Amino acid sequence: MPPSRKTIVEPSRKTTVCRETEVLVVGGGPAGVAAAIAAARNGANTTLVERYNHLGGMATGGLVILIPHMSAGTRVQEVAGICQEMVDRLDAVGAARHPSRELLGSTNSAAVNELKHYHDFVVGGRVRMSAIVDPEILKCVLNEMVVEAGVNLYLHSWGAAALVDGKRVIGAIFESKSGRQAILGDLTIDATGDGDMLASAGAEFDGVVDRNARSGMLAVVFRVGDVDYRKYSDFRHSKPEEFRAAMAEIQSASGFRMLPIAAHRDDQVWVNNWVPGYDCLKVEDLTAAEIQVRKAMRAAHKILKTKVPGFERSFILDTASQIGTRGSRRLAGDYVVTAEDLKRGVVYPDTIAAIPRFQENVSAASPNRCIPYRALLPRAAEGLLVAGRCFSSDAAANDVLNLIPFCMQMGEAAGTAAALSLKGHVAPRFLPHDALQKQLRAQGVWLPEIPRLDKASGSLTTRPDGIAAEPHRS
Repeated sequence: MPPSRKTIVEPSRKTTVCRETEVLVVGGGPAGVAAAIAAARNGANTTLVERYNHLGGMATGGLVILIPHMSAGTRVQEVAGICQEMVDRLDAVGAARHPSRELLGSTNSAAVNELKHYHDFVVGGRVRMSAIVDPEILKCVLNEMVVEAGVNLYLHSWGAAALVDGKRVIGAIFESKSGRQAILGDLTIDATGDGDMLASAGAEFDGVVDRNARSGMLAVVFRVGDVDYRKYSDFRHSKPEEFRAAMAEIQSASGFRMLPIAAHRDDQVWVNNWVPGYDCLKVEDLTAAEIQVRKAMRAAHKILKTKVPGFERSFILDTASQIGTRGSRRLAGDYVVTAEDLKRGVVYPDTIAAIPRFQENVSAASPNRCIPYRALLPRAAEGLLVAGRCFSSDAAANDVLNLIPFCMQMGEAAGTAAALSLKGHVAPRFLPHDALQKQLRAQGVWLPEIPRLDKASGSLTTRPDGIAAEPHRS
């Protein structure tokens, strides 16, 4: 046999440019959809490239059908804008479950006792906004929103590499059944989750992942049908020790934790899982995780049927068409959001999103967490923004800020910023953040009171270690 080849040299080739656009969004998950809609609605000729046959990413193909923590225990709803519009459209066709907006912040015992059965609808005895959605109808709704906005959509199209001229990203190459093609864009938004475009563009990033954290684990979510959900939920609340024993037995049989969670209808549940030890940037690991979870799923379902009330007649309905990936590359941007920032509840002068805490309602001791616009901007590469879980952050901060609704907030900000930058003929990093915030608010985005720049010092905010954050260059 000939010796094993470690590399091959591919011949040079010409790649057809199939489209030129003003804003190119690569990745049609929650962040990418919001980015494309926002850019197009703000007047930019926008193109969206998505590798699967549907939009929505983890919220649809990943079967992560809970859109949690949209409010923080008061009547204020911190996550709104395009994310809330999505929920409203689902409501119109009976495809979402969530608390009434009139109940937000309520401690009414009847409301709390009813809503406590549904994940994150009640936190600390107060009603909060979270939504559970029908993933198949959500695919349809997102199609409608993207098409209505005038976005040029390419499904079944895998963004393969950024196109770079010097330090400027000028578009991307993608692969599809039509072959290898290119789209040129004045501005590109990396919404791939894994930062595929920023990495291929040579932008600096941090790839260190805490394998013991939520974001360091993979998932293959599955749904179970013909469930009596309220019977299951009553068991979980009335006999917590027996419930924990059943979940421990599933974990022992599977090798990882699983949890059945309410679906948009009471005859189904979706089963989230947290599979450690795999790297979502390695195809071998992705393959191994798929095989491991589907094998464990059958053992887990057997335990559910025999040990957990409500599952007696149940059957495995489906498994996610997209593997659940929670954390990998993170941009090293103009600002790196840290866990210490979140602890302090820093409100940045360029804040573009406010994030409720998971287990505590908002208070002086537990402030909302914020994301600055600078966390969407690479330090060196031009013509590129990011949106979604590859935003600029340390591992601990990313672990709590990369959920679906928060990625949609970043996407709406990135798409809006791209369109405003093109209108104003300025690079995204020089876009005045007050102009961006004004437009976001006009779109229904909720933002906190923004601190003023100290003109004497030029400082925006100071971290506890005494290192001043770089002022926004507007």
